Amino acid sequence: MRELVAETRVRASDLIYPMFYADGLDSKREISSMPGQFQHTLDSLKAAAHEALDAGVRCIDLFGVPLDSDKDAVGSVGWAEDGVLNRGIRALREEFGDDLVIMADTCLDEFTDHGHCGVLDADKQVVLNDATLDCYARMAVAQARAGTHVVSPSGMMDGQVAAIRSALDAEGFTDVAIMAYSAKYASAFFGPFREAVGSSLRGDRRTYQQDPANVRESLLEAQLDIDEGADFVMVKPAMAYLDVVSRIAEFSPVPVAAYQVSGEYAMIQAAGRNGWVDLEATMLESLTSIKRAGADQILTYFAVDAARMLR
Repeated sequence: MRELVAETRVRASDLIYPMFYADGLDSKREISSMPGQFQHTLDSLKAAAHEALDAGVRCIDLFGVPLDSDKDAVGSVGWAEDGVLNRGIRALREEFGDDLVIMADTCLDEFTDHGHCGVLDADKQVVLNDATLDCYARMAVAQARAGTHVVSPSGMMDGQVAAIRSALDAEGFTDVAIMAYSAKYASAFFGPFREAVGSSLRGDRRTYQQDPANVRESLLEAQLDIDEGADFVMVKPAMAYLDVVSRIAEFSPVPVAAYQVSGEYAMIQAAGRNGWVDLEATMLESLTSIKRAGADQILTYFAVDAARMLR
């Protein structure tokens, strides 16, 4: 009876699985602060993607982890044809064709030696918005050439969606979609992710990510991204910002995604592994709450485990 009258249902096809492909590894390496998640070699990446698809997860979001020696001030390895992320995209597209939707992270933070999401000024104090847009456009085109179906600008630069859409269209990639990180907050919940991507960041990103105290600002940012041509808009993190997800879902004419981030995943894992909560029940309840708030897609490190339970 409860299933019969349930108002909210999470499906495996709603889930997007973030994955990490790293240079310089002989075998996959577990991320210590994210139990069950790995920095992958090319072989283990393809194997894990097969497991995700077999479980019913039809989309993955790929992040590249370069060698420190490949990082520079502008993150140029991010658009290099032989850069780690573009190699990973190309390998997955060759392996899966259109059976698996490949999304790529379109941001500089993994690739810069300072760890910021954009190009810095001469004093290394200020992120230069317009110079960064040029880099994002180059990254998006390189990712499209490698075979991605979706690019996902996550740097929160003004005008990033318009710049990327223009660059993709000019190169003939009119069918490559854009998932915009429209409401990305300067959150403490991102901590484990920085281990996952080997971030070089010192300091914070509060000058270009959203203030956790604000919601109207995020509504404006989402509307601007929609006006610039975003095919999806996203809220990140998810669980601490369900009100933002709900508010954006009320007016968005495009799908709304939410990212259950590394810190949210790590807390549930830690409590479950210590026996403080039922891990599987808490995992599914958390995903249901995100869907109930209005998310059409959920990016989550629980994607494969949850999909197996949702069959």
